[in-house]
Amino acid sequence: MTDIVIYHNPECGTSRNTLAMIRNAGIEPHVVEYLKTPPSRTLLESLIERAGITPRALLREKGTPYAELGLDNADLSDAQLIDAMMAHPILINRPLVVSPLGVKLCRPSEEVLDLLPQGQRAAFAKEDGEQVIDDSGNRVKEEG
Repeated sequence: MTDIVIYHNPECGTSRNTLAMIRNAGIEPHVVEYLKTPPSRTLLESLIERAGITPRALLREKGTPYAELGLDNADLSDAQLIDAMMAHPILINRPLVVSPLGVKLCRPSEEVLDLLPQGQRAAFAKEDGEQVIDDSGNRVKEEG
C-alpha cells in the first residue's frame, strides 16, 4: 500500500481532480481537509521545505483575505507569511500532496502524476473535460 497524503479542499476543482488522479492509480490516499484540520506550524514549515518552495509560493490569493491582510507586501518575512496561513488556513494553496516520491503543490492537478509510484489504471479527464490520461493509461501530451 502506497502511503499518500493529500491536503484537500473539496470545494476546489484542482484539488478534486488531483484526488481523482490519485484514485485512478488505484491508491486510496489519506485525505486531510486542511480547512477543518489545519496542519501544525511545524508540519506546514516541513511541507514547504520538502516541496522546495517558499512560503510566498504556497500563499493563495484568490478567494482569501490575502489583499485585506496586506500579504502582497514584499517586506513580510517567511515567518509572517506562515503566521497568516496559520491564522487563516484558506491562505494555504492546494492541493499539497505528500508521497514517498516527494511533496508538491499540485497546480495544475496533473503535477500529481510525478508523485505516484503507480501508473494510471484508466483514461482520465478533468472536470472541465480536458483529457489527461488516454485509454492506455498514458499521459496525453499537450499540443504545441
